[in-house]
Amino acid sequence: MTDSAPDPVQEPEPQTKAQHLAGVVAGLGLVAVAIWMLATFLPALAWATVLAIATWPLFLAARHHSGRTRAAAAVTVLIAVVVLAPLVVAAVQAAQEFRGIVRWYVENRKEGFEAPEWIGSLPLVGASISEWLNAHLQDERTFFSGTDVRSLTEWGRIIGGQAVRRITTLLFALLIVFFMFRESDTLLRQVHAIGLRLLGPPAQRFGNVAAAAVRGTVDGLLLVGIAEAILLGVAYAVCGVPHPALLGLLTGVLSAIPFASPLVFIGAAAWLLTQSATVAAVGLLVFGSLVVFVADHFARPVLIGGSTRLPFVWVLLGILGGVESFGLLGLFLGPALLAVLITLWRELAES
Repeated sequence: MTDSAPDPVQEPEPQTKAQHLAGVVAGLGLVAVAIWMLATFLPALAWATVLAIATWPLFLAARHHSGRTRAAAAVTVLIAVVVLAPLVVAAVQAAQEFRGIVRWYVENRKEGFEAPEWIGSLPLVGASISEWLNAHLQDERTFFSGTDVRSLTEWGRIIGGQAVRRITTLLFALLIVFFMFRESDTLLRQVHAIGLRLLGPPAQRFGNVAAAAVRGTVDGLLLVGIAEAILLGVAYAVCGVPHPALLGLLTGVLSAIPFASPLVFIGAAAWLLTQSATVAAVGLLVFGSLVVFVADHFARPVLIGGSTRLPFVWVLLGILGGVESFGLLGLFLGPALLAVLITLWRELAES
């Protein structure tokens, strides 16, 4: 028997232009179908990406001490506690307020309802509002039946549905965050390879800029929100406003949206005016305006724009444009997109 020579390895034939075009079209079609199929979960995926980028340094520190899987679980639980704790506090406070409203209704339904005296003491519009409320509150059947009841039921159904959707999105986002952390090494390697193939060497640089913008935005919104919540919560307590902790929490949450947090302390100051506490109302207005001015014009631009050298006007436009286009998620996506765009602009200008 004689040894036969091995068959030569056949090189694959090069693709024709038609085959290459067909492959590109098939790939784009698969991507489009996948996006359509996962459209419901895209917000959860986007939130998970933002949360993973924001807490990445914390995950690295935890992984150094406890391993990848345990660190992923620990950071995910920490995110859940930080996000859910304010919601639980707000729900408890709302339940207490609702019980108070029900108690007020039971006590006054036999005697007839009247608008509170402080509404009539409001400047300019107080008398008109009080008169309108008294005209509608005197007849219980008119106010608590018919169109009003149907409208309240419809509003309750819409709010309940939105709350269920938001909670479901949050739960899926937390689940995705855990798997992102656990498979972080593989994901980063794949993202780096795909970025190099599609965009070349600038891909790594643009990715770092986007991550820094997201992390800076989270730090700016979170730290500024906590500072405003503490400072104005103390101010509410000193001025005698009821539920200062809840109002402080609401101020901190609304501080993420530009020009939204003043609504809370302006409303609290208006309530103080109805209680004839003019000095406290003016002091709260001045103090709240000073805190918000420093936060919006100095602290937040430094925290958000410092890592990517974004001017304040671009930070503001990124936040406002992102909120208008993507909702709450746009708070983080807007500055990240503008940071990448401005980085590209600077590189083109320098070259």
